[in-house]
Amino acid sequence: MVQAQHIAEAILKGFRRHFSLFQQMTATAKQRFATADWPGFARDSSDRISFYDLRVQETIDQLVKELPQHCLDEPLWQQVKQHYLDYLGFHPQAELAETFYNSVFCRLFDRKYFHNQNIFVESTLSKKKLPAPIASVYDSYFPAQDGLRVCVPKIFASFSLPLPFVDLERDIRLLLQAFRHQSSHGRHPVHQIRFDMLKSVFYRNKAAYIVGRVVSPDGQQPFIIPLLQQKVAGNNLLYIDTLITEAQQMTIMFSFSRAYFMVETPVPSALVHFLKELLPHKTLAELYASVGLHKQAKTEFYRELLQHLAASTDKFVAAPGIRGMVMMVFTLPSFPYVFKVIRDRFSDTKAFGRDTVKDRYFLVKKHDRVGRMADTMEYSDVALPKNRFAPELLAELIEAIPGSLTIEDNMVVISHLYIERRMIPLNLALESASDAEKSRLMQDYGQALKDMIGANIFPGDMLLKNFGVTRHGRVVFYDYDEVQYLLDVNFRTIPHTDNWDDLLSSEPWYPVNPGDVFPEQIATFVTPQPQLRALLFEAHPELLDAAFWCEKQQKIRAGIIEDVFPYPISQRFMQLLPPL
Repeated sequence: MVQAQHIAEAILKGFRRHFSLFQQMTATAKQRFATADWPGFARDSSDRISFYDLRVQETIDQLVKELPQHCLDEPLWQQVKQHYLDYLGFHPQAELAETFYNSVFCRLFDRKYFHNQNIFVESTLSKKKLPAPIASVYDSYFPAQDGLRVCVPKIFASFSLPLPFVDLERDIRLLLQAFRHQSSHGRHPVHQIRFDMLKSVFYRNKAAYIVGRVVSPDGQQPFIIPLLQQKVAGNNLLYIDTLITEAQQMTIMFSFSRAYFMVETPVPSALVHFLKELLPHKTLAELYASVGLHKQAKTEFYRELLQHLAASTDKFVAAPGIRGMVMMVFTLPSFPYVFKVIRDRFSDTKAFGRDTVKDRYFLVKKHDRVGRMADTMEYSDVALPKNRFAPELLAELIEAIPGSLTIEDNMVVISHLYIERRMIPLNLALESASDAEKSRLMQDYGQALKDMIGANIFPGDMLLKNFGVTRHGRVVFYDYDEVQYLLDVNFRTIPHTDNWDDLLSSEPWYPVNPGDVFPEQIATFVTPQPQLRALLFEAHPELLDAAFWCEKQQKIRAGIIEDVFPYPISQRFMQLLPPL
């Protein structure tokens, strides 16, 4: 009989290998940033997402050579869990190691064994102190000792940034001016304030971010300092781009619609709980995801869901909006998420199958979402209480997804499920919007398209119902069954004709090949409402021009990655300075 301790050690060894490789890949972000290797950064960010599943499978491959086939000795595995738990007493990544254990166990055994005696349904971290105090992830600075002119440069020097600044003295002057203007904390004398700065730099896209807070008699003021770079006399140099102190802007920077940060996290729980103090409206699941620990985010989210179900009584219902032809979508009104399941059968207009849909959702997860595409959490064998489903929804699910749904006693088990943040479908938001809000939403919809295509994403189906409006009023895409890379599309202009028979024909009079897209037709199929069409193309007339789309393709082929700022451009310090 394989010893319980040996199994526990094998799983922990697999986790250590995973986390070591994860951290090594994360550490490359600093050098990618230093050399402005944006394509390399994007590849690393994408590749890192698959690390977890690869390491879990390696661990399973090792264990299946040693474990009896097709049987579960529960007393043995409960001993395994106890040994494993003993190793986690002061483990700096204890909560991640628990999740890794769960993943290994759940792939080896049937769902009926998924309970807290065998796996970590409940985290041990909720019953004890964190592996390290939150203070271990930040340094404190006291301007009273040296004054701001010495203290602030000392803060920037502590990060060992990979490049020198263009003019750090100038940037600090702008930074302090902005802080005094934006926050009451900035008006306190230096002997009444303290800076707490996270030790790790956050990298994403073409920026590095420094995160911290100032503590004063008024409480605490979180802030984010974005650092960008520019070439000066052939050298890459840093500059401070702006100061973010407004809570909503900070929340948007950690949004579910953006790529994960590359940030070194030797003690993830301490880092995440510090961020939680800065962004109290963010859940632990959202914060773990934002720093690239998306598997831990899934674990935390599932615990949040179980807690919410235990504390609420409302029922799952069909999500508001037009029914999708590929996905069945439902929601719990008191819980701000939607649950999406691939239908067993698609409309005849959808010339692809289930595997294609799954591949496209994974494409978006690995890609830079540029603040315009919702992240998804993918689950297998999710069991939800049958009595929490509205009868009409359950009947519809049984009809639409019988291959993905089974009923076991009092539980509805869904074999494959996506979960996203709930948004108001754009078409519904427009129905109740004022004229001014309609104009703003259609302008942002057009900008969302531009942001996506600049990142080499063609949404395919651009109908308004496939976009949502977040609680911060941003337009975000969430229906990925027709997503593809922009470079895989052939943009054409409709040929001119003076022939009335051609113009009146219900079929195109010109050849159309697979992959052909005619941007001029966006005016007719995005929305039937003339007012909305006029608002869109008044703000973004170039969307009707095939040359505009082809130009975007040329930039992508040339390796040019466009700037997408997760904060208002009007706040950038460089707007206030003359060009170099």
